[in-house]
Amino acid sequence: MARARQERAEITRQAILDGAAIAFDDSGFEGTSLSDVVKHAGVTKGALYFHFPSKQALARTLMDEQFQVSEHLPAIENPGLQTVIDLTHRMAHGLRTDVRIRAGIRLVIEFGSFTSPDPTPYDAWIDTCRSCLTPAQRVGDIHPALDVDALSALLVGAFTGIQVTSHVRTRRQDLHTRVTDLWNFLLPTIVPANRMARFRPEGTSPSHGSPTG
Repeated sequence: MARARQERAEITRQAILDGAAIAFDDSGFEGTSLSDVVKHAGVTKGALYFHFPSKQALARTLMDEQFQVSEHLPAIENPGLQTVIDLTHRMAHGLRTDVRIRAGIRLVIEFGSFTSPDPTPYDAWIDTCRSCLTPAQRVGDIHPALDVDALSALLVGAFTGIQVTSHVRTRRQDLHTRVTDLWNFLLPTIVPANRMARFRPEGTSPSHGSPTG
């Protein structure tokens, strides 16, 4: 019986997060009320408060969920430059197909840029890039004179701007194309010519779901 209660509680929690994601994706943090979340989630306010004490707690959970895109990285034997390329496409895929990722990214941009600047999500993605690009440079896939820290920060900033622009112009319909453009322009400047053939700027998976080394 205890297990059944736990399962029901988790189903309710996920429904709340789904409802919050729809509301935040539509209206942003300031434009969303807890009543909006309850309406989209199909739960009572009591159930919402049981799982999340505030709108801020809901927003933080959704902001943290974006990192599930890279949660399998430790299992990749030899992460490298193609891993980062595929991660950008996997994030693009998530932004186009998963409202929880879209909401989380919208909240990151709102909180990180204007409401109360918080660099933590950006720093986490920069660290993820660095963890892949450092070994790539070590094996000769990135020019040895390049600053990997600066390159990681550039990639995160570029992707952020690209996805926002794509959202405004095409509702992200062209996002994979724009991410591929980023890599087509960038790879010749960071990769030695004799290593270029190793990399696919369009990503290695048709579904953009499985980054590789």
